[in-house]
Amino acid sequence: MARAGQADGAEPEPYDAGPFVPAGGDLRALREAAAGCRGCPLHRAAGQTVFGSGDASARVVLLGEQPGDQEDRQGRPFVGPAGGVLMRAVDEAGIDPALTYVTNAVKHFKFEPSPRGKRRIHKAPNLREISACKPWLAAELRLVGPEVVVTLGATAGKALFGSSFRVAEKRGAALPMPPVDGQESPGTALVATIHPSAVLRADDAGRAAAYAGLVSDLKVAARLLT
Repeated sequence: MARAGQADGAEPEPYDAGPFVPAGGDLRALREAAAGCRGCPLHRAAGQTVFGSGDASARVVLLGEQPGDQEDRQGRPFVGPAGGVLMRAVDEAGIDPALTYVTNAVKHFKFEPSPRGKRRIHKAPNLREISACKPWLAAELRLVGPEVVVTLGATAGKALFGSSFRVAEKRGAALPMPPVDGQESPGTALVATIHPSAVLRADDAGRAAAYAGLVSDLKVAARLLT
């Protein structure tokens, strides 16, 4: 029986963005190529590819999960409420936002429609989708060559460490950067923390503590900058 969106007798859609990643291209070339990525089925429902944003000389890569509704509409990462929380926390931690490159582990918005109305409800990407998109992340990290990578939330951590990653076990410490698609990143450290959307989801009593924890973890990243 064919899966939804797959015609009878058709080949299953691949889960590998690798063939779409141009060899030797700069960030602009990657961004242009990513607009046509068909490396997993998520491209079918999403409005557009949301590639990373920032300069190739950035010292810090901020790695989130996937674009949200606003990011999908505008084509840029972290432009919604969570992005506002993140940039405020980055600045408060002592990291110049201009020295950051912001991207996501998955470049297309995964969602399910609301039972009522036109609202699109965020749905976390699965490990197969995360793995399919990893060639884009590996190419970004190769070109930027950051001193520090900050993973924001569980999906970002799993993209680098695998399915066993748990934010609570790893957050707030300087960790060695694992290979990405077999690519080593000597000289790059990693700091794990919560996704800024967790601050927004916290109740009134816990929101201040969640935000303070995010800032505290980002201060660890700030101290690693030489």
